[in-house]
Amino acid sequence: MSAALASPDPPLASRLLLSGDPLAGRRAVKVGPGDWHVAAEEEAVIVTVLGSCISACMRDPVARVGGLNHFMLPVGVEGGWGKAAASLRYGNFAMERLVNELMARGARRDRMEVKLFGGARVGSATDSVGQRNIEFADAYLAAEGMRPLVRDVGGTRARSIVYQPVSGRAFMRLLPEATAEVAGVEGRLRRHLATRPVAGSIEIFE
Repeated sequence: MSAALASPDPPLASRLLLSGDPLAGRRAVKVGPGDWHVAAEEEAVIVTVLGSCISACMRDPVARVGGLNHFMLPVGVEGGWGKAAASLRYGNFAMERLVNELMARGARRDRMEVKLFGGARVGSATDSVGQRNIEFADAYLAAEGMRPLVRDVGGTRARSIVYQPVSGRAFMRLLPEATAEVAGVEGRLRRHLATRPVAGSIEIFE
């Protein structure tokens, strides 16, 4: 897999591993909006596609467990989606769930390694949801005393993320050709967020 990186912060961005094929010989778990996955298996790989959404990749290198979430909006109160739980589509629920699931498997907050991605402006010029997601994620991590080791957020293009939760290696690829499609999917999900569940997830991996 080749990867293109456009970050205003080269020192942080340079920590990403951007060569080789992170999926070679591995079975990937795809995480869509409102979802998360935690794993402690050495061969585990988690993948997702982001537009204005945010994913936090977290791991405890001592406990050797890690995971990834994918949230659409910064803050929800009730987290309802009809009769189905939709709380994890909101950052405040998604971040707590990921941290709590890692801690349940032996991780500690003070050892968490964090890599943060997403929050692009992929919709209309007046759509600020990506920026609001970034601001929430930054505020949450600061309140928890977690400084991201990698922070590649903002911009105007969708991203694909491949994360190896035990080693902590993260692979990112910009998806200019898929940005409009990702924006459309995210827009439809947000419009239906308070009324009904939407089946399926974004799958735009080559």
